[in-house]
Amino acid sequence: MSIGILTIDFYVAGCRSLKEKRQRLNGIRERYGRAHNVAVCESDHQDLLQRAQWTFVAAAASRDVVDRALTDIERNLQGSVDAELVDVRREWLD
Repeated sequence: MSIGILTIDFYVAGCRSLKEKRQRLNGIRERYGRAHNVAVCESDHQDLLQRAQWTFVAAAASRDVVDRALTDIERNLQGSVDAELVDVRREWLD
């Protein structure tokens, strides 16, 4: 069993309220939380207007499968959210 953890920090430029921040990042949990081998949560900066951190945990029998899943998430987020990815980190629990 291989487990990968992807943590992404976002900069949400020009955000004036927490409600606006949530609207601009809307859909992350719904989009990626439906996958049978991925768990997702907003993991930090919940009270900051222009920062957000989301963590994705993927598990599978093969490290390659987990790596592909996390790479796809990162790539898709770069083009689908109204925020800049400022830090991306991966950890492995093998």
